[in-house]
Amino acid sequence: FPGVRQAQWLTKTKLVEGLPPAVQGIMDNPAHGLQELEERAKHAVSHARLWDTPEVAPRREQYCPVLFENLIHICRLMSGKYPSLSKRMLARNCRIAATWERESILLQVRGLSGILMNSMTPIPPVASKEEVLATREHVLETFYPIAPTIDLQEVNVYKELNDTGQCFGDGYPYSHPHTLFFLESANVRTNRFRPEQLRAKMLMFAFGNALAKAKALHGNDPKVLEQPVVVQSVGTDGQLFQFMVFQLNTTDLVSNDGVKNLVWIDSDRNLYEKAQCVPEVKKRVVTKPAGISGFQPDTFKKFLALYLHGTV
Repeated sequence: FPGVRQAQWLTKTKLVEGLPPAVQGIMDNPAHGLQELEERAKHAVSHARLWDTPEVAPRREQYCPVLFENLIHICRLMSGKYPSLSKRMLARNCRIAATWERESILLQVRGLSGILMNSMTPIPPVASKEEVLATREHVLETFYPIAPTIDLQEVNVYKELNDTGQCFGDGYPYSHPHTLFFLESANVRTNRFRPEQLRAKMLMFAFGNALAKAKALHGNDPKVLEQPVVVQSVGTDGQLFQFMVFQLNTTDLVSNDGVKNLVWIDSDRNLYEKAQCVPEVKKRVVTKPAGISGFQPDTFKKFLALYLHGTV
């Protein structure tokens, strides 16, 4: 069955389609000047897809990371307007481990959690206390007679780990997970996660980072959090983008009752429709010039709004 539905059950999470009002408000506010960076974003796409390599057509494993770095560079330009954006750090190859009990099953998410942007300050909760309490009425989907853990790997767990990896040593100033970035840059399609699989992976690792942080702050006792932990996630294959905001409201995950966690997902957004790396010529006439077509400014604005979230 589809990955996100399974991830929702495993993490006791209610899904909300689209981005939360806090992020949408950043996109819609002309005072932030997001539209002024659209030309830079188009240039970033052209650089990654057309100009970064002498090859006629760059491979995805090359242009996907280049595009990501270009977009992050544009985001950093906003620190002149919002100095607190400089209190961020990108960490690569961070390992995460988080353990929890769901019904009678001990679960663990662990591994490399993409590229992690850390912040000195946490993202404020995006759902109000009333919205959080209202999740008590939400009924989680079950998969009976299929077990929701049917395709999970079974291992012997000798130590129940809950840590945010090597990125956060004692006294590390950028101690709050902000946004995870997953680059599905494999050139061969079968080696890449499909969009639905990628969204499930994004949810599990956003949850894992939030849970490990909550336990570090509040201990291991299951409880509804007075101050929920928010972790964002962005996934892309260099053209198609997935956006996610996860709010951990509770570490009491054993039963299906009570307060649920929340996730907002905005799915399958193209940054551009096509990259024509070489012109198409028919009978000595250029029928399709080289270039980027179908640039979607809203997709770029969502990327930038998630970056700005928690600061503006």
